[in-house]
Amino acid sequence: MKVIICVLFAAIVFSASLRANTMTLENAIKVAIQHDPWLKSSNHRRSAMLSMSREALSYPDPQVSVATMNLPVDSWEFNQEGMTQLKVGVMQMLPRGDSLEIKSTQLKLNANKQPILQLDRQAQVRRDVSLLWLDMVQAKKTLSLIERDSVLFEQMVEIANASYANAVGPTRQQDVIRAQLEVMQLDDKRSAAFQQLNTAKAKLEQWLLDDSLYNKTTLPISIEDHITLPKIPFLAPQFLREGHGDSQTLVQYLARHPQVVAADVTTYQAEQGIKLAEQAYKPQFALNASYAFRDDAPNKMSRSDFFSVGVSFDLPLFTDSKQDQAKAAAIAEFEATKTDRLIVLKQLFANLNGEIQSIQRLQQRRSLYEKAIVAQSAEQAEAALTAYTNDDGDFAEVVRARIAKLNAQLSALAIDIALLKAVVRSNYYLTQVAKETTHEQ
Repeated sequence: MKVIICVLFAAIVFSASLRANTMTLENAIKVAIQHDPWLKSSNHRRSAMLSMSREALSYPDPQVSVATMNLPVDSWEFNQEGMTQLKVGVMQMLPRGDSLEIKSTQLKLNANKQPILQLDRQAQVRRDVSLLWLDMVQAKKTLSLIERDSVLFEQMVEIANASYANAVGPTRQQDVIRAQLEVMQLDDKRSAAFQQLNTAKAKLEQWLLDDSLYNKTTLPISIEDHITLPKIPFLAPQFLREGHGDSQTLVQYLARHPQVVAADVTTYQAEQGIKLAEQAYKPQFALNASYAFRDDAPNKMSRSDFFSVGVSFDLPLFTDSKQDQAKAAAIAEFEATKTDRLIVLKQLFANLNGEIQSIQRLQQRRSLYEKAIVAQSAEQAEAALTAYTNDDGDFAEVVRARIAKLNAQLSALAIDIALLKAVVRSNYYLTQVAKETTHEQ
């Protein structure tokens, strides 16, 4: 009795351990985001930009000069002439206009763009991992359906062989060959499903590797596991309803997509570039000061030291070939960024609109398969088998009906997977940046 209890307890613990180690879609996405090196690189890049933005506010280092002036060459005596001096000077260049503040703002914008790009990257990871996960689910459910029907087809082959060998019933040689052919075709479908499963799993492991390139996760790859389709809700169901998916509303929604918001930040950076180019029209000042030491005269008469202070600046008078061209280039870059934003927005709109239409059509097809095709194919298979059992039907019709039933189930599964994939891709396009996140931050 104790042995039985121990065995049962061990089985329960083992079963619980398997359930605990089984990875779900959300867990896979979480692990993929956690181990994504791009996100870590983006954080380092943001830190670098913030440091550079603080460095950009600093003035240039002052320049110090030390010189001996008017030293007589006949004697090289420092106190011979009154004009001989030991001069120490310092010069400080001042920024041109508000150029330092503008450069710092540009770098801050580039740094604050990283969290927006990280949000886009996380949405991409969620999309790619979900698509691979759905490939695995489709392969495993396909294998489950094939395994279920392959047993039946193998039994049909045995029955057909026995009937043909014993000349019992209307079974013909072509019926035996047909049944054997269907079994081989099922084996081919099984091999294709295994290939799809292994390929999806290998690609998914790319996202689950940690920094040591070691996968510490457990993937549910056993075809005996009970696999269900994951629930993936559509992020903006209002666009699936008739009359709510107009272009203007959709474009306004997409304006908060991370790619569009990042393009807005790039445009604002280019606008700062115009302001920076305008600073070149302003003069650049430099402050200089110097102290000149003179030795006493040979007759011990004291000589006064000198102190000098001054301001120097350049005059940007000839701007046609320099400042004007730099500003024109900055304006052209600004206009180009606005065009790039429009391109991104148009691509997102076209892709999302296409996915929405695909979802609507796939929903119609799924309803048709659920209400009619799958059920009727099952009824036809049962009717054909009953008729053949009662010597009132054809064995070829039984095989065709069974194949039609399996194909209908596989087609229904393919529609479900395609529908979920369309939702996954749509959810990427529907990703939004929080409204409080602006390029001024």
